[in-house]
Amino acid sequence: MSFSVGDVIAERTIHLTRESLVRYAGASGDFNPIHYRDDVAAAVGLPGVLAHGMLTMGLASSVVLAALPAEVRLIDYGVRFTKPVVVDPETGADVHVTAKVGAVDDASARIDLTVKTAETTVLVKAQLRVAR
Repeated sequence: MSFSVGDVIAERTIHLTRESLVRYAGASGDFNPIHYRDDVAAAVGLPGVLAHGMLTMGLASSVVLAALPAEVRLIDYGVRFTKPVVVDPETGADVHVTAKVGAVDDASARIDLTVKTAETTVLVKAQLRVAR
């Protein structure tokens, strides 16, 4: 697969619900109550129940990996968390992921991710390096 700087590799909106968080908690073993109890989230000063950071990160990378051919290998992934994803009990939360080629060299490409909710950017410096 050839990459050119600026190419959009993938774009997707993922809808999270409280059920999504419970399922992720079961799979990951992260049962911190800020991820499923409004009263606990409020008691520690959070704006509501939060999606797990690693869930957000994993979903963002999965958008890219699902769009790439099987022969392309992920060789590195990094991210900085800036804001949490607040998951409303009624409406959930939509996470918008856009993946663009940020740099290319002879052996690899850097894919830059933009990860946002309707309110804010939730991940910055989210980048995957893939081998071609």
